[in-house]
Amino acid sequence: MLRPATDDDAAAFAAIYNHYILNTAVTFEEAPVDAAIMAARRREAAGLPWLTLEVGGEIIGYAYGHPFHQRSAYRFTVENAIYLRSDCARRGYGSELLRGWLAALPPEIHAVIACLGLPNPASARLHEKFGFQKTGYFPAVGYKFGAWQDVGYWQLTR
Repeated sequence: MLRPATDDDAAAFAAIYNHYILNTAVTFEEAPVDAAIMAARRREAAGLPWLTLEVGGEIIGYAYGHPFHQRSAYRFTVENAIYLRSDCARRGYGSELLRGWLAALPPEIHAVIACLGLPNPASARLHEKFGFQKTGYFPAVGYKFGAWQDVGYWQLTR
């Protein structure tokens, strides 16, 4: 079941996200987050959708967006993110989340940017499946786990 997120989902979101913070370079955050932080991020989303995916009554993933940049000319461009519980990958749930999230976007949104910590072939494939094109590559721009990390940008223009 895909539904709008609420503050009650924040603890599950933090648990899902903390796996990626602590074990991967797909996010450049380095310190775990808690439910209060996740709830605050959802409330500060500037009217952009945050969606929860439940299977069998358990939250297994979420998708959200935030403004791409704060300058006013960027107001029609957003950045998206999708996170699944680590044991739920490669089952089509990411596609379900991205499809639903794109459908829930306000109509005035013109461009969606996906910023991916690389390598991340699963996320790149997912975004490309929905028409995103790779538009940028920044080598060695983040430092995590004692190594320089790369970032790629994918863009969908609606």
